[in-house]
Amino acid sequence: MTVAPHFQFHHRTLHAEQVPLTELAEQFGTPLYVYSRHALRDAWESYRIAGQGRKLLVCYGMKANSNLAVLQEFAQLGTGFDIVSGGELARVLAAGGDPSKVVFSGVGKQVWEIEAALQAGVKCFNVESEGELERIAEIAARMGKRAPISLRVNPDVDAHTHPYISTGLKDNKFGVPIEHAPAIYARAQQLESLLITGVDCHIGSQITEISPYLDALDKLIKLIKQLQAQGVQLEHLDLGGGLGIRYTDETPATPSDLLSHVFVALDEHQLGHLEIVLEPGRSMVGNAGVLLTRVEYLKHGDGKNFAIIDAAMNDLIRPTLYDAWHSVEAVEPRPVNPDTPVYDLVGPICESGDWIARDRQLALAPDDLLAIMSAGAYAFTMSSQYNTRPRAAEVMVDGSTVHLIRPREELASLFASERLLPK
Repeated sequence: MTVAPHFQFHHRTLHAEQVPLTELAEQFGTPLYVYSRHALRDAWESYRIAGQGRKLLVCYGMKANSNLAVLQEFAQLGTGFDIVSGGELARVLAAGGDPSKVVFSGVGKQVWEIEAALQAGVKCFNVESEGELERIAEIAARMGKRAPISLRVNPDVDAHTHPYISTGLKDNKFGVPIEHAPAIYARAQQLESLLITGVDCHIGSQITEISPYLDALDKLIKLIKQLQAQGVQLEHLDLGGGLGIRYTDETPATPSDLLSHVFVALDEHQLGHLEIVLEPGRSMVGNAGVLLTRVEYLKHGDGKNFAIIDAAMNDLIRPTLYDAWHSVEAVEPRPVNPDTPVYDLVGPICESGDWIARDRQLALAPDDLLAIMSAGAYAFTMSSQYNTRPRAAEVMVDGSTVHLIRPREELASLFASERLLPK
């Protein structure tokens, strides 16, 4: 049984903090995303403790979960934000985030996005190509500003994760080859509208061991020494994010596991003055949420048994996209024995790829509630309206208090901005 600390059984019913999930389903319907506010705080605290006494800026990788209430909670705790679009910048500002703690990543920054970030006063642009460097310099000069920049380097390190979420290999689209970095920094030194502030690296997501980070760090330290020799003095080192969470039986490294090694390595090379920037996403929110869904039908066959649920790939695409595993818990479980059927949990989307979990032994009946665990990251944020299905509601539980932080979409709103042709 895989249950996150803030989602536990009480009186044989799964709760979010002090609230039974049955009550939430009755009040808000299903499918429903349920988040624990205390889980968010605990995740943040693990990074704060790991960085005590050192210069550390945690920039939440908000693509994992960008609900305004989640961003607001982290902003109030003091985090910065890692953004990858102008839309994400707008969300940070709407949630009360501090733009001076924002790092702007992403390979395809458009002119309007760069202008908005310069106007807002972001901490840094994580530059991902020579063409982007030139574009930022030109826009900053036109606006009469100096753009703070950090070059995202690709260290060619295998993060030992899914190919779709690996970002630090030569075959990935992100960053520039680390061996090209000195020449690009030399070009940046020539551009008066740029202010070099750091170096950035991000090698992937759902990383459960620290050795890939340390391999990348070794290469980054050599680069920093080389840059010092050519007169580039950096203020920060951005190691990206990517620390994994437990979906099934993983034992992921903790922020303290990672940072203790990082601080020792930097001190050994007289680089302890550098501010460390981290961009955690999944590890901040992944186990802070569940997707609550209801069984519509049970379909028993010769080759497969299907539990048809009201959540679908438009609500949670990770299983279809990454073949990802999410633990499934019956909210009010019945005993399981050797004769209990094994089910594939599938949704109502008209696609054979519409599945949430496969080969799960569960004692089920129609109308049962199920909780898809570890659904706080890359879940709602990747959802869609495919098959003209309204996106699910989101609620935040704080002890015994429940906050509706996004209502379920109304059918009419799905096509309200569309226009019929003249008759």
